[in-house]
Amino acid sequence: MPLVPETTDPLLLPNDPEACLLADANGAILACNQTAQRWLEDAGLSSPEALLPANQRALVQACQSQDRTISGVESRVGERAISWTLIPRTQPQGVVIRGRDASSTLSELAEATRSNRLYRLIIENTTDLISRHAPDGHFVDASPASWRLLGYWPEELRGKGLDEVLVPETMEKQLEQARTSLRDSGYATLTLQLRHRDGRLRWFEIASRAIRETYTGAVIEVISVSRDITARVDSEENNRRLAQVVEANTDLVLFASRHGEISYMNPAARRALGIGNASPLPPVSAIFEGDEFARLLSIGLPQADQQGVWETETRLRALSQDNTLPVSLVLLSHQAAQGTTYYSLVARDMTERELRESEQRRHQEELAHTARLATLGELASGIAHEMNQPLATIVNYANASKRYLGQLDENPDAITRVQDGLQRITQHADHAAEVIKRLRAFLRKGKKRSACVALNDTIDSAVRLCQWEAAKHHINIELTLADSNPTLTADPVLLQQVLINLIRNAIDANRERHQDAPSRITLTTRCSGCNEVRIEVEDQGPGLDDEGLRQMFTPFFTRKSEGLGLGLSMSRSIVESFGGYLDAERSPAGGLRLICRFPSKGALGAANATHNL
Repeated sequence: MPLVPETTDPLLLPNDPEACLLADANGAILACNQTAQRWLEDAGLSSPEALLPANQRALVQACQSQDRTISGVESRVGERAISWTLIPRTQPQGVVIRGRDASSTLSELAEATRSNRLYRLIIENTTDLISRHAPDGHFVDASPASWRLLGYWPEELRGKGLDEVLVPETMEKQLEQARTSLRDSGYATLTLQLRHRDGRLRWFEIASRAIRETYTGAVIEVISVSRDITARVDSEENNRRLAQVVEANTDLVLFASRHGEISYMNPAARRALGIGNASPLPPVSAIFEGDEFARLLSIGLPQADQQGVWETETRLRALSQDNTLPVSLVLLSHQAAQGTTYYSLVARDMTERELRESEQRRHQEELAHTARLATLGELASGIAHEMNQPLATIVNYANASKRYLGQLDENPDAITRVQDGLQRITQHADHAAEVIKRLRAFLRKGKKRSACVALNDTIDSAVRLCQWEAAKHHINIELTLADSNPTLTADPVLLQQVLINLIRNAIDANRERHQDAPSRITLTTRCSGCNEVRIEVEDQGPGLDDEGLRQMFTPFFTRKSEGLGLGLSMSRSIVESFGGYLDAERSPAGGLRLICRFPSKGALGAANATHNL
């Protein structure tokens, strides 16, 4: 049973593989051919309008009013995609609507679109540079990775020659070989050094494929994939240099397996241990004294396996002579590519090192003493004020006492006043003596003397020496000290020198930001359980950027026009010599917080494990 009335209109070809419908001037469907009927039955539809786009009446009216054919109008019925063409006719007035099944065409187009989108997505997001080149090497196009790798956007590379990005001395010979390979086999790989836009040199591994003309086989274009291998080249170069350094190193370097077999000794180790170049390498146990080898097994190996490194001082046995060599030994644990563990032992002659360290300590002590003298000079006005105040008071009370002594006959109470004046003179004289005592202690010169230091008392002394300078610039030093008054094992003079340096740096930072407006420095001590004692000095200065934070402890780095940049570097060295660490961070208020950490030291325990070395 047909879904629409049959008609003998010659435009409705019964065997036409395309659907054909006749519509009147208002867009109503008058008839359709067998193909349209079949499409309706396949889709389970009853009205021919269901095959057409939703705006088919508007399309019919536009077709008639403009007297033109409208083509490429799509509709979808179930899984079938249909492309419609509307053709106006005048006798009778209406429209012929022809449709073809475009399912496969549209599916192929959608797949092509998806493939092209995926291709573009890969090209635009790959970290390698994908580029097209003319046979003479000029860039035709490039992927967006060109910006990250070379500093050029793709449109900037178009038309550029290879000589504009390649380093000339690495170019000509390899390019000629690549052209020959592309011509003969259609494929070439080469390693070249390219110049980034900012002038940096980068190593690239380039794989190229030739695109040939169909009939002549001539190369008409080259597709290249370039990968930045600078890190790999640098790593290989570093390994080569490291091998040369190990060979030439005056320290003893040995590689050993977990089973105690020595696989390598550098020339310095062979000379020091009396092992000739042609002699077989001994086991590890042969170059250690018995007790020292046992300590290596019980303590050294567990720590090296856990932390990667173990350091100690020991003695190595020279095999060709009946003597031992005192060394500073570093045991390193390494993981080979196959997953096995091996060890390297690096030893340095302790005698030479001790001489150097002794000389270095002497210089450091001289430098620290010189820094204290310089600090004292910078604090001179504050010290003068602290001395002048009690001296002026002593003079006043002495003069007053003289006057009262002259009034003894007339005023019996004058003797009480004289006694009170003498007592005040004694108090202020003691204060002046205490100032001199603090200065003498601060300026004393000699070897570092470690002692048990009461931290809060040391901080109080340091603050007193800086108080006048802070008060002169309206800076209040607030102390938040731990109630437990923690103690440290340190040289009190050097520790006080560090604290004075940190406080004066904070004063300078506050002055830079606030001029002479009121501001604050906070000095805090705290104990973090049994593991750490912390000293924090926080200012309200302008702070530092990331680069400044990284370099502030570097010698000679300073923001002060008259500073040498040695204070913080020296302070960190002093703190580290006490087993602590000095670091800095930004404070919430925008300034800096300098933190001294002093870890508690526990006894080292020997690990109970069985090892093969």
